[in-house]
Order: sequence, then structure tokens, then C-alpha cells
Amino acid sequence: MKVHIISDMEGVAGVVRWEQVTGGHQMYEEGRRLYTEEINAAVRGARTAGATEIVVMDCHGAGQGWSFNSLVPELLDPSCEYVVQSRWTEYTQFLEDGCDAALFIGMHAMAGTPQGVLNHTVSGQAWQNLWFNGTLVGETGINAALCGNWGCPVVLVTGDRAVCEEATGLLGHGLTTVEVKRGLGRQSARQLVPARARDLIEAASESALRDISRVPMYDPGKPCEIMVEFTRSDAFDEYRSKSGVEVVAERRIVSRAGDWWTAWRQFFL
Repeated sequence: MKVHIISDMEGVAGVVRWEQVTGGHQMYEEGRRLYTEEINAAVRGARTAGATEIVVMDCHGAGQGWSFNSLVPELLDPSCEYVVQSRWTEYTQFLEDGCDAALFIGMHAMAGTPQGVLNHTVSGQAWQNLWFNGTLVGETGINAALCGNWGCPVVLVTGDRAVCEEATGLLGHGLTTVEVKRGLGRQSARQLVPARARDLIEAASESALRDISRVPMYDPGKPCEIMVEFTRSDAFDEYRSKSGVEVVAERRIVSRAGDWWTAWRQFFL
């Protein structure tokens, strides 16, 4: 069984401040260690479930040289391999080769979610809303669509309560979730102790992979329309002139294609 672990930092137990997820801050080093150990827990669970190949893909844009490179390599479980990419959604080879299931670790809720810890979508400063065929989605939806494009189901999502509810609403009640904290505000939460969170993630990873048929792969639909609403005119300007992109309102663009991956690549990659 081949398992893809796709990870982000904001949904990790113990992480509640932007300084913990932003490269160069003193608190970022603490965040990196907490992040790596939650991923290790998922790796252990996957291995127990029978995974023969596990590839971790860091999807956290920490800034500077740490973007998509926030893991602490020397702490990472040696039974997995990991990817450092230069741009989010750039690496697809493992999915293209055929992947049985994906585990999403450390996810956060979409921009504007009440009690969503460190909530945002793609860029917290530039993106306000994102829709796939009229469905409002966040980064869980983007990663799920990426996996679904190659027939890979997402069977586990971990993070705060808000993202667990968001993911279940999008992917269905067959999805396994692990709530490691409950948001009290954007930068505050009631949390599990990290060691307890890791135990739950390890057990849930194993359980979710025992029956991957419980969650169908996610497909936003064909044809596919992706709409993005930006918070700033300069962010809007970055995308508005790309081939295949249509301006539909002030600070809103649409990319349309026969499938999600083509529509996504038209403006994002």
C-alpha cells in the first residue's frame, strides 16, 4: 500500500501563533518540532496498517528558505521519504505513479472560519474566498482535489475542530478526523497535549487505512470552474492576465476547463 502524507503546520497541537509557523521567528523552531512529530505519528500508523511506501509532502509556506521545507529532517521517521517542492501543488509524481490513500496532517480551516485557528486560504493576506464549481473550499479542498485528480482518496484529516468539520462536510462522514484543538479565536485554542495528539493520530492513521473504501475520491466536477476572490488589487493583478483566466467582478477571477487540474494549472502554476 502506497500512502501520501500531505501536511501543514497551523493545525498541529501546540501551534496557535503566527510566529510558530513563520520562518525566521524564534518560536518557529518549536513549531517545526511539533509539526514533525505529528507527521511521525501518522507514519507509524500507516506502517502498522501495512503501508509499504510512504511519501510526506510539506505544504506549508513558511517564507524564506523554509517554504515547503519546514520539517526537521533529522527528526523524521526513517521509514518514510519526504518531498521539498518549490511551489505548492507542483509535485505530483507519487500520485501519478498510483497512490492508494492520502492522510492530511495539521490542516487549518478556510479563511474567515469562526474559531478556526490561524484560518486562511492559500495566502492569508491576499486570498479571501475560493470556490470549486460554486462550493466554498479551503486548502483541504485544494489538496483533496489534487489527490482526487489521480484517483487517490483522502481517508484522514487532523487539525482543529473547525477544519475537521469543514473536511467532513466536503468529503463525507466516512472520513476519519482527529481534533487536536478547539479554537477560541484565530490565535487561541484549547488544546490536547502534543503527546496525546500524536497517540490519537497514530491510531487514527492505522484505522483509516484499514478500510480506504469508506471515503470516495474527491472530484469537484467536470467541467470545472474555479473562482477566486482576492483581498487586494495587487494580488488580483497577479492572476488576471493569465491565459484562460476571466475577470468576473472586482477582485474576482474565474478559470474554467474540462477538469479541475487543468483549471487549476491555468492560473496557479
